[in-house]
Amino acid sequence: MIRYDLKCAKGHRFESWFGSSADYDKLMIAGMVSCSVCGDETVEKAIMAPRVVKERPLSAPASPAEQAVKELRKKIEDTADNVGKNFAAEARAIHDGDAPERLIYGEAKIEDAKSLIDDGIPVAPLPWSKKKTN
Repeated sequence: MIRYDLKCAKGHRFESWFGSSADYDKLMIAGMVSCSVCGDETVEKAIMAPRVVKERPLSAPASPAEQAVKELRKKIEDTADNVGKNFAAEARAIHDGDAPERLIYGEAKIEDAKSLIDDGIPVAPLPWSKKKTN
């Protein structure tokens, strides 16, 4: 879709949407574009200023919720040990007293996480996925 600012020979300005620039041209040639104010069929494109939207950098959070998740992630990564795919075994070892008590995070299969919860070992999913490398 494309939006054009248009004006008729009598000076009325209006806008209209077209499927494409080629669609606009076809409709103009067929005499099917007319002023939305007075019906004049002598219509041309008006001078348009491009709409430039200032976008946030891709690395900036999009919302307060995203900012809160970013801050939570940083806090966890700064204060806890990433035990990777050994999360379930390490969480169980800490719970059983076979490993030093500390904060950990990592990856666990859903059935392993459910087993930890069933055994009274508190775990929670983190609200983000793995870091992307590209």
